[in-house]
Amino acid sequence: MYKHILIPTDGSPLSREAVASGVKLAKSLGARITGLFAAPPATPLVYEDFVPVGYATPQQHAEMIENTAAKYLGVIEKAARQAGVPCECLHVTNDFPADAIIAVAKKRKCDLIFMASHGRRGLAGVLLGSETQKVLTHSRIPVLVFR
Repeated sequence: MYKHILIPTDGSPLSREAVASGVKLAKSLGARITGLFAAPPATPLVYEDFVPVGYATPQQHAEMIENTAAKYLGVIEKAARQAGVPCECLHVTNDFPADAIIAVAKKRKCDLIFMASHGRRGLAGVLLGSETQKVLTHSRIPVLVFR
């Protein structure tokens, strides 16, 4: 059925649960995994929950992105290693995570995208949008949503 599964992560608790389930699915199918972390490009302002909280040089911000990517992708690598599932992880910078997810899935020839949905509803869903919803809307590759 599926032989190459893309598992994007944002490091959230729900995303970590999706990683565990995605790895189980890959093991049961005999599939391999590509783990992905998509971050915005390095900028001088550092944001937390959409609010500027400080200034960092582009080099410092790039280092923060590298450290965050290593931490979040390490969860995928560890789960895959423990399950005996082949895994390759990468991170990309892109202002639009959904576009990055779709582009990586296509470039790496993934046949399934397995990702978490935070299920924002109402005003939060409208204002913040949903990367999962954007992937579902624009991907030609099947998407399995973990909730």
